[in-house]
Amino acid sequence: MNPVQVSDARTATPPVAKPIPHVVTSPNGNRVDEYYWIRDDDLKAKRPEIIEYLTAENAYATSALAHVKPLQEKLIAEMRARIKEDDNTVPTYDNGYWYWRRFDAGAEYPVLLRQRGTPDTPDAAAGIETLLDLPARAAGKPFYSIGGVAVSPDREWLAWTEDTVGRRMSTLRFRNVASREILEESISGVLESIVWAGDSKTVFYIKQDPQLLQSGPVYRHVIGTDASADSLVYDEADKTLFTSISRSASRKYVVIDVRGFDTTEVLVVPANAPGSAPKVVLPRRPGVRSYADHLSGRWVIRTNDHALNFRLVEASEEAPADRARWKDIVPAREEAAVDDFALFNSAIAVAERVDATKRVVVLPGGGMPPFSIPSGEQASTTALEGNPDPSSPFVRCIYTSLTTPISTFDVDLASGKRTLRKQQPVIGYDPSLYASERLWAPARDGKKIPISLAYRKDRFRLDGTAPLYVIGYGSYGYSSDPNFNSNRVSLLDRGFAIAIAHVRGGTELGQGWYEDGRLLHKMNTFNDFIDATDFLIAARYGARNEVFAAGGSAGGLLMGAVANKAGTKYRGIALHVPFVDVVTTMLDATIPLTTNEWTQWGDPREKTFYDYMLSYSPYDNIAARVYPPIGLWDSQVQYFEPAKYVARLRARKTDSNPLIFHVNMAAGHSGKSGRFERLEETAREYGFFLNLAGIAE
Repeated sequence: MNPVQVSDARTATPPVAKPIPHVVTSPNGNRVDEYYWIRDDDLKAKRPEIIEYLTAENAYATSALAHVKPLQEKLIAEMRARIKEDDNTVPTYDNGYWYWRRFDAGAEYPVLLRQRGTPDTPDAAAGIETLLDLPARAAGKPFYSIGGVAVSPDREWLAWTEDTVGRRMSTLRFRNVASREILEESISGVLESIVWAGDSKTVFYIKQDPQLLQSGPVYRHVIGTDASADSLVYDEADKTLFTSISRSASRKYVVIDVRGFDTTEVLVVPANAPGSAPKVVLPRRPGVRSYADHLSGRWVIRTNDHALNFRLVEASEEAPADRARWKDIVPAREEAAVDDFALFNSAIAVAERVDATKRVVVLPGGGMPPFSIPSGEQASTTALEGNPDPSSPFVRCIYTSLTTPISTFDVDLASGKRTLRKQQPVIGYDPSLYASERLWAPARDGKKIPISLAYRKDRFRLDGTAPLYVIGYGSYGYSSDPNFNSNRVSLLDRGFAIAIAHVRGGTELGQGWYEDGRLLHKMNTFNDFIDATDFLIAARYGARNEVFAAGGSAGGLLMGAVANKAGTKYRGIALHVPFVDVVTTMLDATIPLTTNEWTQWGDPREKTFYDYMLSYSPYDNIAARVYPPIGLWDSQVQYFEPAKYVARLRARKTDSNPLIFHVNMAAGHSGKSGRFERLEETAREYGFFLNLAGIAE
C-alpha cells in the first residue's frame, strides 16, 4: 500500500501522508508516532515512498505559491541588485602574506588570493598569487562549500576542506602553491578544521563520525603518504563532547580542545614535535569551561572558574593548570561577560558583552591604560575579526547594526586610532533613511528581554499599523547579534518593522541568560518570544493582525513551540531546517549530534527531563486547534523531522490556513551554497509573508 496519497499539484491541494502507527519506546513511557515511516537513515537512497512524498510536497508548494512567483522573482532581482558582484574581502595579514577573496561578476563563489607584504601593508611590487579557484572547484556540483583553509608555515603548501554533498561531510585536499599542483591524495570524512605542524609536512585533522556526523578522533597526516598510514593523535571517549583543533598564537602548539556545554579540556602537541603524544594543560572539571591561547611564554585563559560571565587570566607556561598562580587580566564581573580574545605581541584585545551589546576593549602593554572601541548605536555589534598574526600593530574589528552595513576597520594597538578599511557595499542603499533601536520588553517573570528593532523612517509609523517581522533563536548560548542583512531591506522598504527578540538561551545578557534558557528552564525561551511580541504590539510597533515570525534550526524549535502555545498571535510563521521532534531525537543516540546535546536539552532517559521536554516538543504538542499560515523551508539534513511535523499538523489542525513545506533536496543544513542561489530561499519566505500581508509588489 502506498502510504502517500498524492494530490494533483495543479489543484493546490496538499498531499496526505497515511498514518501508520509506530511505538517509540523509552524507559519513561511509550508514544505512538504515526508518521515514523517517513524517516530513513540511508544517506544515499531514500525509500521510494519517501521520495514520492517529499516530491509531492515540493510540487504542492510550487503550485500553492504560484501566484506569488512574480513577487518572488522581483525580490530576487532587487536583492541581487544590492550585491556588488565584483568585490574583494579586506586582506588579512599572516606570516608574510596578505590573504583575501575576490568575487567576480556573476560568480557564485570567490577566488582565494594572496600577496607578499609586511604587517603594515602589502608589497605593491609583489605579484598576486591564486591559491584556489573556487568557481572551478564548484563547477558541475549541485552543492559546494569551502571549510577550513590553512597555509603551511613555509608558505608553500595549501590544505583545505570542501563539502560537495551538503551534509557537513568534508574532504581534505592539498595543493603545492608554487607548482599549482593539486595532489591526488585526499582524506574524506573529516571536519573542517585543519592545522599544520611546524615542519610544513604534517597536518592535523579530525575524522568525522560517519553516522553521528560529530567529531571523532584527531589524526596527523604527512604529505606524500597514504592516508591509511595516518597516526592517531587523540580519541575522546566521552561522545557527549566535541573535539576541535587550532594553532596557538605563538605557533608553538597545536591545541586540541575538548568541549561540552558544561566542561572542557585543553591538550597540546608541540608544533615542532608533531609525533609527540598530546599533553593535558587544562584538565576537565565538572561545570568549568576554559579556553586557552599561548604567546610570549605564557598562557592566557578565558574561564568561568569562579566567574559566571567568564574572566581572563594569565598562567605560566610550565604550570597552566595551577590556579593558585593564575593572575587576573580581566576579573569576573556581573555586568560584563568576556566573549572572546585575541593575543598580540604588544596587547590583548577582548570582546565582551554589556547590556546585550558586544564591544571590544584593548589592553595595551607597557602599563598603558585600556581603551574601548566606540560603537555608536545602541543596538549594534563590534567584534574581533580575523587576527591570525600576533605581530600585527593593529587589531582587526568589524562594526555593524541592523541598519549599518558591515564596516571593517583596524585599530592601532598603541594609539587607538581607527582606520576604516572597508564598508560592505550595498548598491542603492542609503542608511540615513533607516533607524534602529534597542527596546526592553517585560517578561512574565519580571526579567527584561532585549529587542533590536529596525524600520525605514519615511515608511514606518508608530501607530500600530505596520507589518512586523520578529526573529528569534535562543539556544546553545548563541547570541543573535543585530548584524546587517541587505536582504531585509526588501521588507523595510515595504513598510515592515524588523525585530530580533534576544530571548533566553542566548548569551546576550551573559551566561545567566543562557543558563535560564536551557535544560529545565527551556520554556523561558518560548515565553520570552511571546512576551516580546506582545510588548511590540502594545507599544504600537506593529499591527496586531500582521505579525510574522521566523527562526531556523533551534530557532525552528522556537517557532514550533510558539505556534503551539500562541499561534493565533501571528499572521504567519516560517521554520527553517527546524528541530521539532525533540524527545524522539534525543532518545536516539544514532541520530547525528544527539549525544553532544544531552547537556543542552536534557537526557530523556531521565524522567524529569523526559516529562519536561515532552511538555514543549513541537511535534508532540500538535493539537486540534487553529494554527496560523506556516511555511517550512528545509534541506535534506534530518528532513524527516519537519516532514513528520507537517503530516501531523495537516491531520490535526482545524483551520484552512496554508501549510507549505519545501525541501531542497541538494542543499545542506545552512541552505544552498552559492551567494546568489541562497536568494531564492529568502525570496520564498519573504514572498509568502508579503502575500499574507496583502503586499503584491
